[in-house]
Amino acid sequence: MIRLAANLSMLFTEHDFLGRFPAAAKAGFRGVEYLFPYAYEPEELRAALDAHNLTQVLFNLPPGDWEAGDRGLTSLPGREQEFKESVSMALRYAEVLGCTRLHAMAGLLPDDADADVRRAHLDTYVRNLQFAAGELAKVGKTLLIEPINGRDMPGFFLQRQAQARDIVTRVGAANLRVQFDAYHCQIVEGDLIRNLETQFPYIGHVQIAGVPERHEPDRGELYYPAILDRLDTLGYRGWVGCEYRPQGDTWAGLGWGHAYGLTP
Repeated sequence: MIRLAANLSMLFTEHDFLGRFPAAAKAGFRGVEYLFPYAYEPEELRAALDAHNLTQVLFNLPPGDWEAGDRGLTSLPGREQEFKESVSMALRYAEVLGCTRLHAMAGLLPDDADADVRRAHLDTYVRNLQFAAGELAKVGKTLLIEPINGRDMPGFFLQRQAQARDIVTRVGAANLRVQFDAYHCQIVEGDLIRNLETQFPYIGHVQIAGVPERHEPDRGELYYPAILDRLDTLGYRGWVGCEYRPQGDTWAGLGWGHAYGLTP
């Protein structure tokens, strides 16, 4: 059965951040995710979850200096200590929030990256993921990596599904999985259901959005009833994160989710 989680970084932005928790619960969501929790104390977020009977499904490790252009630290040579500190901070939040999945964004390649630079990023990526997976395993949590399309995030180190499978194999950690975002996969590779089937043994979380504008899942070129049905028949029992930007008012665009328990 498909279980939907609201991405509060994108949905219900008509409210301030803490006001998005009751809005998500009222709409019928039982799980929430978001990019980063670090502007709030974890106890404050825990209280918001408890007050509205919500499960914290996912959030990202600190990404570095977002305003300066960082999009993750995991593959960046020379910033290993900063990455280790980001793991420690994320775990502190995850313990309070009861969150079992953490996403480590890969980071960006330099514009002029040659083969040697790419190799250095790969080696750093693998070592950092091995460290993080080890730390998360101590407390029973899953580490995620996500291929992100280079149109939305130019230069992102991890873009393709096969590349993600190779990384998981290289790292060799049982608690390292792939965050399969249908929006990113469709933009980079297409053939979405076949890619989903191939990637399925590696998947630890799924996210959806319409393509190409990243609006509601019923707007654009993808037919999500078929995609979600295939995900269900494959035996997926995790959460599906709704990581899209509403075309207008969030509530007005929730009709697509009636079949999955949303009640706007």
